[in-house]
Amino acid sequence: MPEVTTQARDVEMPDGALSLEWAAVTHTGRRRDVNQDAVFAGYPLFVVADGMGGHIGGEIASASTITRLREVVDAGSVTPETIEKALGRAVKDIASHPEATDEGTGTTLTGVYLETAGDEPHWVTLNIGDSRVYLLREGTIVQITTDHSVVQELVAAGRLSPEEAESHPYGNVITRAVGPSESVTPDYVRIELAAGDRFVICSDGLTKELTDYGIKHFLAEHADPAAAVDAMLDAALENGGRDNISIIVLNVGPVDAGASHAPGADADSSPAAN
Repeated sequence: MPEVTTQARDVEMPDGALSLEWAAVTHTGRRRDVNQDAVFAGYPLFVVADGMGGHIGGEIASASTITRLREVVDAGSVTPETIEKALGRAVKDIASHPEATDEGTGTTLTGVYLETAGDEPHWVTLNIGDSRVYLLREGTIVQITTDHSVVQELVAAGRLSPEEAESHPYGNVITRAVGPSESVTPDYVRIELAAGDRFVICSDGLTKELTDYGIKHFLAEHADPAAAVDAMLDAALENGGRDNISIIVLNVGPVDAGASHAPGADADSSPAAN
């Protein structure tokens, strides 16, 4: 099992400091030979990519996308404009790679970043495909992102119930991805900043094995992000581990006066994994 550790960072805000804690993991699962997922968890951006297309193509697509987004973080400006430019570069990387020959080669991308410019800092989620961002706030868990999938379109049209969607044969067919086309624009959702929030960012390898209630249960059982990630991964593997599994848990809170986290003092990023 991969070793998972909790990382932390304090962020200065107009009305005081904010404490962020997070942990991330990616795992091949029990039935796949290759892990086509990739993750990046480094302030202010936390994202998961789930590759698809051929034995190697999906791995190339997710890794290329994460690499380009890491460059955005390193450059110091995470905005919709810089994200979309990075995704455009990733599409070119994927198309030019000699081993990414499948026309369906691409990757989902989902995550959240902290926007601190302006007078009202806030979170922004971004999504392409069917990986997901969940928010646990005041005891209620909500899926923030909307799946770009055939099944979700059928549910939205009233032609399929959520229960029927769980076992639909087209459950893995997505309608938007990074890679197959040149135009790549994520859906964005703005979320107000609130201490006590907990985000879960995950590939469908987790949601195939755990319900929303199950995710909420493990968050309630484990306040520490690394412990929550470990528990969810163990449960997903126990339930079958049919796909690659990637999970990020991000806690948001006010700075504890007794804590020793100085801004930027702790390691604040984990490498892309694929």
